[in-house]
Amino acid sequence: MNPFDFRTVVFAKQAQHVVLIHFPIAVLMTAVAFDYLAQWTKNRTLAATASFNMLLAVVSTVPAVATGFAGWQWALEGQTLKGILLMHLVLGCLSSVVIWLAC
Repeated sequence: MNPFDFRTVVFAKQAQHVVLIHFPIAVLMTAVAFDYLAQWTKNRTLAATASFNMLLAVVSTVPAVATGFAGWQWALEGQTLKGILLMHLVLGCLSSVVIWLAC
């Protein structure tokens, strides 16, 4: 198995979720930073940038959650979750809902 092979990277179990999950978090933090700067400087361009980043964070939660559920079904074969994995599922879904509500 070659780690630099495109198929190895794309079709690895849960590899997509690990990559996609960081994007909404980073974009949300960037949106908050731009919003803070926009409030501080009264700059409309920064406010528009914050809004765009927040919308991007909302949209990017969909593939993050979808790949999480797909990874659960694919890697764990749909087993009943318990312990840390159950907490991960609940908090991930809750975080996605909070990002949607914040937008």
